[in-house]
Amino acid sequence: MSAEPTAIVLFTRDLRVHDNPALELACRSARRVVPLFVVHEGLGFATPNRRRFLHESLADLRENLRGRGGELIVRYGDPVVELLRLAGEVHAETIVLARDVSRYAQRRADRIARAAGRQRIRVRTVDSVTVAPPAALTPSGGGDHFRVFTPYWRAWSGHARRTVPAAPDRIEVPAGLRCGRLPPAGSPRAQLPTGGETAARRRMRSWLSGRLADYADRHDDLPGDATSRLSADLHFGTLSPLELTLAAERVGGDGAAAYVRQLCWRDFHAQVTYAFPDITRADYRPRGRDWRDDPDALDAWRSGWTGLPIVDAGMRQLAAEGFLHNRARLLVASFLTKQLGLHWAAGARHFFDQLVDGDIANNAGNWQWVAGTGNDTRPNRRFNLLRQAHRFDPDGAYVRRYVPELAGVAGASVHTPWRLDRPPAGYPAPLLDLDGDQGGQRR
Repeated sequence: MSAEPTAIVLFTRDLRVHDNPALELACRSARRVVPLFVVHEGLGFATPNRRRFLHESLADLRENLRGRGGELIVRYGDPVVELLRLAGEVHAETIVLARDVSRYAQRRADRIARAAGRQRIRVRTVDSVTVAPPAALTPSGGGDHFRVFTPYWRAWSGHARRTVPAAPDRIEVPAGLRCGRLPPAGSPRAQLPTGGETAARRRMRSWLSGRLADYADRHDDLPGDATSRLSADLHFGTLSPLELTLAAERVGGDGAAAYVRQLCWRDFHAQVTYAFPDITRADYRPRGRDWRDDPDALDAWRSGWTGLPIVDAGMRQLAAEGFLHNRARLLVASFLTKQLGLHWAAGARHFFDQLVDGDIANNAGNWQWVAGTGNDTRPNRRFNLLRQAHRFDPDGAYVRRYVPELAGVAGASVHTPWRLDRPPAGYPAPLLDLDGDQGGQRR
């Protein structure tokens, strides 16, 4: 190996070549660059739905790097051990990686810094998984993070954005390195979008030039499916959240403004998780609530077999697509925590197992928001599920799409099949009586 400066870029949740500050910094500061991804079995990437998306994203990243003369090196095992082993092999002087917010990511970064320090290797970290760095914005009155969204939104909107680097033209990788096999795609349980930056950028262009304009008016339209469906791309980093935000702002209009606000919610949950990494297992704001233990009800909810059509449709969409419309996420989460009284963590675990976009900060943050243990300023908020169903699926098209047992029920009656003179055969009676009280009574 020559003595030319060599840097390793550790890819984690930034599987792209466009607007990748870690890759740009490595290419700018070293003659030779080693792009590395370490497959750490047992992490969230290993669930069946995300495994397929990861495989395709890494395959696309490898091709994009090869098109620039580079290569994606893949190793298996503990990321710190494999990273430092490779650093010794190529005589790397620098390691570059993106900061992240989960407890695992923070500990990984600390371990890398300590291990690299013992070998006199410089570690440089960049921000790229969010629009604003998680620790960059703090309340003027004190505290290490914002606990309420609206003041965070104001601060986030005025925060100076970093420069977006161009994709590198050329990447020189040391000769003789074993590239390593990609992780297997496995057998996903759902119909999934194609993973990878190439497909993600195609989806982004289509979204920006098409349905974004109507987002403000239609984002809660359940049968219309008028959301971006870019959440998995943002989670895996096949799209840059900053590039997407800037592009939406350039389009302008009410739809873009509403969409950018949702991207800010993503950053909001990230900064909460960075400050409170126990968010996946502990109440952010303990309320002293007693949760019920009802395994049968939990199984019925997971299976989309509660007898409440709007909830069952949502849970079946989740199982079929590895994705769930945001309005449906709110409704099924409310039903589990507020109507059934089951612990939010049980729902969060199921979502994390099913969602291709299973993001630690967003998943746990949103579940705690609905449950009243998180950042909602109205912890006793309770959705009237029947009213929500009629409002956001007025003709029942969303329910009939995912609950075939109700395909023959006409119009909005599909939301209350138990009221029909002849309820559809093969569909269960509702777990709760929602006719008299939006809170519901267990049958």
